[in-house]
Formats: sequence, structure tokens, C-alpha cells
Amino acid sequence: MPALPLGEAGKYVAAAYIVFLVLLAVYVAIMAAKIARIDRELGELADLAESREPTRTPSARTREQHGKAGGEAAGKVFEAGAEQPTGGGL
Repeated sequence: MPALPLGEAGKYVAAAYIVFLVLLAVYVAIMAAKIARIDRELGELADLAESREPTRTPSARTREQHGKAGGEAAGKVFEAGAEQPTGGGL
């Protein structure tokens, strides 16, 4: 035999569903607020990154600044039938 007759248990089941739906709505509202805040902050960071003038590091050299990297071999194209480097030799 159930603890409560089925006729009386219905109101408790309905109350449990209502509480669950209210908690779910609160959770969704909190997550939406967090996502909106993160989206706004990400937009501000993107604007800040675009407004900054790019700086060059010593490793970010261009060919115009330091000549052709690697000498003549950098632009060499392998000819047909020429030996090409392999990946290991095991």
C-alpha cells in the first residue's frame, strides 16, 4: 500500500514539478546573464586588440628587413628526378 492515497499524492507531485521548473528557470537565467557578461567582455577585448598597434618581436622578421632567409636554397624548387630529402632513414 502506498504511503499516501493516489488522490492526495497528486498535489505533492505537482508541487515538486513546480519547484523543479522554478529552479530550472533560475538556473537558466543565471547562465544567460553569465553568457551575456562574457560576450560583452570578449567584445571589449576584441576592440582593445584591434586598436593596439601590432608590435614585432625579434623572431618575427620579414624578408624585406633581413634579406632572403636561407640564401638561394630557400626558394629552390626540386627538379623532376632530383633526390628529395626523406623523413628518417630507419
